[in-house]
Amino acid sequence: MPIATTRRNVLAWLSAGAALPVLAACGGTEAEAKVYPVHFPDAEWRRRLTAEQYRILRQQGTERSFTSPLNDEHRAGTFLCAADGNPLYSSKTKFDSGTGWPSFWKPLPGAVGVSSDSTLGISRTEVHCMRCGGHLGHVFDDGPPPTGKRYCMNGAAMKFRPG
Repeated sequence: MPIATTRRNVLAWLSAGAALPVLAACGGTEAEAKVYPVHFPDAEWRRRLTAEQYRILRQQGTERSFTSPLNDEHRAGTFLCAADGNPLYSSKTKFDSGTGWPSFWKPLPGAVGVSSDSTLGISRTEVHCMRCGGHLGHVFDDGPPPTGKRYCMNGAAMKFRPG
C-alpha cells in the first residue's frame, strides 16, 4: 500500500533526515550495531576489563599517544584482543609509524573488521575485533609497502603473546 504524500508525512521524513547527521555525530558506529560471537552484558565487560580497556574497547576511546608499552614491543609474537584473546596482528607486520601508537601494515586473516566512523565530524575507518566487536583503533592509507595501510591501534586494546 503506497504511503500518501501528506504534509505530516513530508514533515516526518524531513525531520528524520535532519536528525541523521546529529545522531551520527553522537558517536554510534556500524560495529556497535552488529552482534558478535563473543558478547556480554555491559556489566560483565566492565568486570572483565580495566577501566582504560573498557573506555577504549567498549566506548570507542583513544589512549594518549606514547603511553602504551606495546608501542615499544619488538619481540616476535602475536598481538591479541585484550577483551577476548583473539589473535589480531603478527609482530612481523608491526612498524614504527612515529605516531606513538602500535602500528601494523596487515592484520591476521579474519581477525579484524572495519566500519565507518564519523564521531569527530570527520570520516575515518574504525578497526574492531571480529570476535567481540571491541574498538581497536583506525586504519589509514599512509602505511608502508606492501599494503600501504597503517592500522593505528590502541595498545590498551591489545595484549602481547611472545613466541
